Order: sequence, then C-alpha cells, then structure tokens
Amino acid sequence: MSEPVAALLGPVEIRALASELDVTPTKKLGQNFLHDPNTIRRIVAAAELSADDKVVEVGPGLGSLTLGLLEVVSDLTVVEIDPRLAQRLPQTVTQRAPGVAGNMRIIEKDALKTTAADVEAPTALVANLPYNVSVPVLLHFLATFPSIKRVLVMVQLEVADRLAASPGSKVYGVPSVKASYYGNVYKAGNIGKNVFWPAPNIDSGLVRIDCFEANPWPVTKEEVFPLIDAAFAQRRKTLRAALAGFYGSAPAAEEALLAANIDPKQRGEKIAVEDFVRLAGVQ
Repeated sequence: MSEPVAALLGPVEIRALASELDVTPTKKLGQNFLHDPNTIRRIVAAAELSADDKVVEVGPGLGSLTLGLLEVVSDLTVVEIDPRLAQRLPQTVTQRAPGVAGNMRIIEKDALKTTAADVEAPTALVANLPYNVSVPVLLHFLATFPSIKRVLVMVQLEVADRLAASPGSKVYGVPSVKASYYGNVYKAGNIGKNVFWPAPNIDSGLVRIDCFEANPWPVTKEEVFPLIDAAFAQRRKTLRAALAGFYGSAPAAEEALLAANIDPKQRGEKIAVEDFVRLAGVQ
C-alpha cells in the first residue's frame, strides 16, 4: 500500500494554525474550518475526480480540503479572500504535501469577482463553500466557467436540500431551478457539525451537480433567469398573477403561458427548468 501523498490536518493542527495566524473564524466570511480527515476524503471521493481534472476550490481556509484534493489531482487552483490564509497556505502545503506543492495555484480574490481570466478552463468545482454566499458563488462559477463538468460542494443542509429539490417540493425554489439549468443536481450526503471548528449551529450537506456536456437549452440564462426570479417573487400566487409584472399585464402573462403549454393557474414551485426555458422561448 502506497504512502499518502499528504498529511491531512486534524483538530490540533487546525487550532495551532489559527492561533499562529491570529485567525478567529468570522460569520462575515462564513468561516468554519474542516478538521476531520475522514470527511475530507469522503468529499474528495464523492467528487469522483481523475488525475486529469483541473479543479478549482473556493475558500480553502487553512488547507484541510486542499490537501485532500492534492492527493488526487495534479492541477488545483484555490480562491481565497482572506490574505492571511492565502499567504500561509503555500507553507502548509509544502510542509504536509511536499511532493505535490507545485500543483497548487492561489488566487487571492473575492470568489464572486473571479473571472475566466483568473482560472483557465477548470473541469471541476470542489469546495466547502462559505455558507453566507454559497448559492451566489455556486451560480457565479457555473455561469463563468462552462468548462466545469462536475461540482461537489458542501453547504448548509437547508441550502443543500433546496438546491437538490424537485418541482412540487416544499423547499423547491429559485436555487433549485437555476442550478438545474446547468446540470443534474442531487444530494450526495449529510455532514454533522462536529467535523468543523468552530462547530456551526446547523448541519451541512453535500451537493453534486453533473453538468451538461453541452448546453441543451435554446435560450440563455439571461433570458430565462429573470422569469424564474419573477415566478418565485410572490410564492403561492399563480403564474398568471406572479408574471403579470414581467409581461406587463396578467392577460399578457396568460397568453405567453398558454403558448408555452403551461397552465396559467399553476404555481412556479410546480414547474421544472424545462418549462421555464420553454416559456422564455415564447416570442
């Protein structure tokens, strides 16, 4: 049996690193540091990465998941907004995974401001996303990098359930529809509180997205996403009523819905992404 490529971080190492850097995890940055090697390897395994994958990780923090990813992939870009964490990470990786330290590139930047010029055609996004901006970051990366074929992210459990929800579910909403525009979305497991420091008040969930190889839709996200937002802006209203403002009047909304073969009395939480796409395509 071969030796592990990296020595993963545990609770003692995480606290020591945080103390060295005088880092106090903040709610503002959504920081909760993973310290359980078994969970890290579980996340990496759930992503089903190959050595050829070009992976981007958002919010590497102290490097827990980063080290786990470097055991599997040879091209890793990490995006970190906190300068102290970004500047310490190369030393951590060099100390704990010296043979693969050269496979990591760091971008010190707000993930929501990351552009295609920052990361060259990543094929996978694997991250413990900051909980306060998890959905915006996820959607931003899916829109910015069409080269991404696989997503495996850890988010707040409630958000994971929402992202993976099907039409008709109580938690089905805007994130569910927009994520499914990019691929097949499903829950890949639950994660407890005690694998983090500090332990958050809520459990976490893993979400996997297998992105479409080629965009199957005849309309762009710029055409369909405003419709999705409008349909869910007033939950429990019929689509005829909810989309009246979007189309200029309730009768105009009804006409468009009928043209798209959608019942105007239906509610937004009952229809799938393909229905919204069809509606966006009505001229």
